[in-house]
Amino acid sequence: MKDRVRKLFSLLDPRPDAVVLANSVDPHLDQSFFYLFDVPSGLFEGSIAVAHPDGRLDVVSSILEAESARQAAKHDSSVTVHEMKDNSEREKIARKILPNPATVGLNYRELTHEAFLQVEKAFPSAKWVDASPAIRKARMIKDANEIERLERAAGIGSVVATKIPAMLHTGITELELAAEIEYAMGREGASGRSFATIAGFGPDGAEPHFAPGGRKLEPGMSIVCDFGALYQRYASDITRSYHFGPRDEQMKQVHDTVFAAQEAALAAVHDGAIAKDVHLAAARVIDASPFKGRFTHGLGHSIGLAVHDGFGMNHLVEEPLQTGMTITIEPGIYLPGKGGVRIEDDIVVTDEGYRFLTKAPREYLEVAA
Repeated sequence: MKDRVRKLFSLLDPRPDAVVLANSVDPHLDQSFFYLFDVPSGLFEGSIAVAHPDGRLDVVSSILEAESARQAAKHDSSVTVHEMKDNSEREKIARKILPNPATVGLNYRELTHEAFLQVEKAFPSAKWVDASPAIRKARMIKDANEIERLERAAGIGSVVATKIPAMLHTGITELELAAEIEYAMGREGASGRSFATIAGFGPDGAEPHFAPGGRKLEPGMSIVCDFGALYQRYASDITRSYHFGPRDEQMKQVHDTVFAAQEAALAAVHDGAIAKDVHLAAARVIDASPFKGRFTHGLGHSIGLAVHDGFGMNHLVEEPLQTGMTITIEPGIYLPGKGGVRIEDDIVVTDEGYRFLTKAPREYLEVAA
């Protein structure tokens, strides 16, 4: 944890006296709190973390999760846990931790207004500094521990992707399939889903962010399944597309085109590559096909403690890829009224190029009806 705090302050110029991360009530929890304080369980609603330039971290926790906090901190002398009985105590403890700071960094991107008012009450004379750009940069480059967890989460998603064909049968609804996928992730060791599972049959697969409904699977339908697992707070995100019943030659061509687009994008990934250039590598393949204009979203996004964790990848993004970044590569083609295909994988950027975190087969798969 000390290394992460120091990494954050190395990116802050000028450096504030401290950085304060404040949680509100779920789901308004700052994932950067869990980046600096690597605690595996608990919500830590209303808790704050005070990070210091020398690498120390003070955590103010409620009684509810104080034991979890102490267990997480017991092997790290840079972390001190303070237990509060109620919210009024939080302010008193915060002032003891940080008496009369001149400048305090806050995560503007995640801080709720109510939480800000509470922090302001604790440090009424402080000048506020937006630490969110530095926090974003710190989180984008993953350490070995983070990559290990992301790979475990991706492994869960990969195993489940190979089990989906056995779940398919005539009459199953999109909602039922989504439930089966989430149950299977739990059976494989996920602590939860990283986002609401997408299962779209036939024309519903042509909507990239579709919410599953009551449509029933029938022979001849294409299927898009987009889902992700959480493992020790870290997320995966994988999409696989299937075809149920007799081959549809057009959808087979769509899948082959998406596969070629993903391969072109992967070939463009390396340390120093510009995000928009990777996106355009995939877009050029699709635009040269009969499906020009049907790739309707960005190529991917960074992934970590959040499923969208830092930046997106589209034709406008100038973000340079760096070794240690974890990103998704997910080209797709969508034919309104008929169906869609998306292939999505999680990768880590390496000195040599990239390495797959998700490892499920990506080829066209027909499932017998």
